[in-house]
Amino acid sequence: MSKINTFKKAFCSCNQLFFSSFLSFGILSPYALAGEDWWQFRGPSGDGHTASTGLPLKWSETENVLWKTAIHDRGWSSPVIRGNQVWLTTATADGRKLFAVCVNKDNGKIIHDLHLFDVAKPMRITKDNTYATPTPVIADGRVVLHFGTYGTACLDTASGRVLWNRRDLNCDHEAGAGPASSPTLIGDKFVVHVDGRDVQYIIALDIATGKTVWKTPRSLDYDSFPIHHRKAYCMPALVPRGEGQQLVSPAGRGLYAYDPETGKELWHVRHRGWSVAPRPVSGHGLVFATVDRDRPELWAIRLDGNGDVTDTHIKWKSIRSMPQRCSPLLVGDLLFVVNRGGIATCLEARTGEVVWKERLKGAYSASPIYAKGRIYLFNEEGLTTVIRPRRKLEVIASNALAKQPFMATPAVDGDAFIMRTGGHLYRVEAAK
Repeated sequence: MSKINTFKKAFCSCNQLFFSSFLSFGILSPYALAGEDWWQFRGPSGDGHTASTGLPLKWSETENVLWKTAIHDRGWSSPVIRGNQVWLTTATADGRKLFAVCVNKDNGKIIHDLHLFDVAKPMRITKDNTYATPTPVIADGRVVLHFGTYGTACLDTASGRVLWNRRDLNCDHEAGAGPASSPTLIGDKFVVHVDGRDVQYIIALDIATGKTVWKTPRSLDYDSFPIHHRKAYCMPALVPRGEGQQLVSPAGRGLYAYDPETGKELWHVRHRGWSVAPRPVSGHGLVFATVDRDRPELWAIRLDGNGDVTDTHIKWKSIRSMPQRCSPLLVGDLLFVVNRGGIATCLEARTGEVVWKERLKGAYSASPIYAKGRIYLFNEEGLTTVIRPRRKLEVIASNALAKQPFMATPAVDGDAFIMRTGGHLYRVEAAK
């Protein structure tokens, strides 16, 4: 059977518009072809959507937890899943030792616990970050674990053997910030941001060899910006461009779009922000992106630009209660965001008009997930609020695990959540 037929069969129940645009361009990551493997941050399409129809509505420490596995040391990377494996990273609190951990998704048993890198002099980080915050990516037989400036390693998923590593993707994240940019996969390329106080670029590596395929410096004059304004922690998003695709890539003081095959810059917009973290999402001919951390704004930008489009392609901006950390979620015509302080906002995607705004309990760092008429919102203490994606706030459930740090965005495996807390990995699934 051809690859295209295999693809159509595996994804017949998924969003047809999204995937048909990928097919026409011919660069859909092959690592999603086996089904809805949660192979990157925010899932197969990178936007927090899942085709799952049976995710649990209720759970606690004693209800609908199929297994709970202790994970040593400290990390905020989200789990990624392929086959029967769940992979994540962790690190000692001082950042001197960096690890990869693989867990059996069915029983929670640890398959691999691998010490990958030693770091002689880690830069200090804030208490909100860890030395294992970037989320890995997983492919057929390969998983790539990224620790920002401290190292990148590609492993054989069966044996845990290191296939290649890079320790030259270095940048200066001093002032306590630390690494946080997660990678993605575009075809056979591993793509990641390197945005520090000293260097700012996006790079693509051959996943088979680790060799550089292309590397593109950010085009703005960063020497003219304050040193801390040069940093960012975001990751690229693959979005439409005509009949093809483009990589939208937020950075300090600018947001860029690149040709994913060559790395050539297509367009950019200028902004005043820095330390940008949320991953963009797209729809309705627009990309929705956060452009600052201290005073976050959400911008809707048209996708058909060339060159500097700051004055021509920004359709709307929303400047109040926008997210510092959580990525936006687009469901139909509505855009849902939640900021660090717990203010949830629903906006009209095409216009930016506020539909409703309400305060939820707690602080928020993990990004929301949408499944079958439900939006799951996860706060930093393990409380999940489930709402309907509607024009009026409708809370349908509230669930809590034992009170503990909850910073990583969960992954989805079939009808189960794989949730990472400060010290454990959980499989949460309704009893059959």
